[in-house]
Amino acid sequence: MSSLFNFDVHAHAFHPKISAKVLRQLEHHYHIPPVGTGELSDLLPRLARGGIDRVCIHSAATNAAQVIPANRWALSLQNEPGLIPFGTLHPDYDKMPEELEMLYRKGIKGIKMHPDFQGFRLDAPALLPCFEAMQGKFTLMVHVGDLLPPAQNPSCPYKLAAIKRKFPNLTIIAAHFGGYRHWQYVLQAFEGLRIYLDCSSSLFAIPQALLEDIFRQCPRELLLFGSDYPLFDPYDEMKRLQSRLKLSDTQLCQIMQNANALEFC
Repeated sequence: MSSLFNFDVHAHAFHPKISAKVLRQLEHHYHIPPVGTGELSDLLPRLARGGIDRVCIHSAATNAAQVIPANRWALSLQNEPGLIPFGTLHPDYDKMPEELEMLYRKGIKGIKMHPDFQGFRLDAPALLPCFEAMQGKFTLMVHVGDLLPPAQNPSCPYKLAAIKRKFPNLTIIAAHFGGYRHWQYVLQAFEGLRIYLDCSSSLFAIPQALLEDIFRQCPRELLLFGSDYPLFDPYDEMKRLQSRLKLSDTQLCQIMQNANALEFC
């Protein structure tokens, strides 16, 4: 029997006081009705239904004042079985090095950035010291892509590729198969780079030919499963991934378990 864990590397769970507000913001931005409440009490049974052992929980501070409460929420989840909380940063926060050091010292091994929601560009110079400090310590999960063309969008595959080239020892997960609505740029932008891709919030919209091209050309060990709960259900997304790519159970299992190789394990 395998001793490896099945992972969902991209999910969200919010404090009950803010979960309804966050869900309204998500639906307004993406026009996707959430499937769940965004609370742990709703997420955990869905993970169990899919046989998922470990889940990375993400949040993103939309301004400097939210960095501390978001990270204290992450720290509060550390003792929950199967949960791997990620911290967050914001370039307007004036104590980013100290915050990173505190998170690492207390056992947080991942950082989430969502430039579009957080209101900064992924290529902002203020982020460079953070990327350097993360190397060898943190896994960086980045929301990539959106509706605007790459040059105008706060995040895109090309911006993320430039960060990986500048900081080659930084472990990066590019969410949404490398770029939500930017899938046509992913293979060219990431060529020759070891950047992980998760499948979150993509399977409902990515064209079949692009999906198959990315799957065929991306090293198999760099593909990760992510549901983006509460927008999508983990079990349903597992089945959709398997169906769209015609994966065998063994192939699906490999994708579910690839995250065992990452720093947060």
